[in-house]
Amino acid sequence: MKSSYQKLIEGNRHFAESNLKRDPDYFKKLMEGQKPDYLWIGCSDSRVPANEITNTGSGEIFVHRNIANLVVHTDINMLSVLEFALKFLKVRHVIVCGHYGCSGIRSSMSSDQHGFVDNWLCNIKDVYYNNREELDGIADQVQKENKLCELNVIEQVHNLAKTSIVQQAWKEQELEIHGWVYGLHNGLIKDLAILHNSNQDIDRIYRFDF
Repeated sequence: MKSSYQKLIEGNRHFAESNLKRDPDYFKKLMEGQKPDYLWIGCSDSRVPANEITNTGSGEIFVHRNIANLVVHTDINMLSVLEFALKFLKVRHVIVCGHYGCSGIRSSMSSDQHGFVDNWLCNIKDVYYNNREELDGIADQVQKENKLCELNVIEQVHNLAKTSIVQQAWKEQELEIHGWVYGLHNGLIKDLAILHNSNQDIDRIYRFDF
């Protein structure tokens, strides 16, 4: 127990020393502030770290993570991150990134009870229900999970576009919302080519007049 915990402290020391060796002003520069171009909304899965899989450094991506990378309109945490990223950091891209092999996706497709998280997973069950004809037509279970993963990302991109926070930002700055899926099996990102850059991409009932 203690050795696995201590591994993190030792890893931190190595991180600090190696960065200082490469650039003596590394941490001084970080202290000057952050101005990332990207907000990443991803899954909490430990195998999908935003900076590592995009080969970016500290300060380049502002990150929010939750189970199955959901954008829920009553999630105060997510909405607070979104507002800060758009209003104060002025990010230009919001990326929703899911990943194949997501246990949240898999769990939402079953009738098994998993605990409190089942209430959260109902949001994915809604995605399944709204696309049930397409999904029920896929015989292979892995392919069905992968398809639901993609459909879930697309739904979350739509959900972002429906928020007043994003629509207000569109009035004031250039902003694009993207949907990606990361492959654990090959380490590559699949761009789902779903892009929103104005409220014209959503139905009139969801648009706000500012």
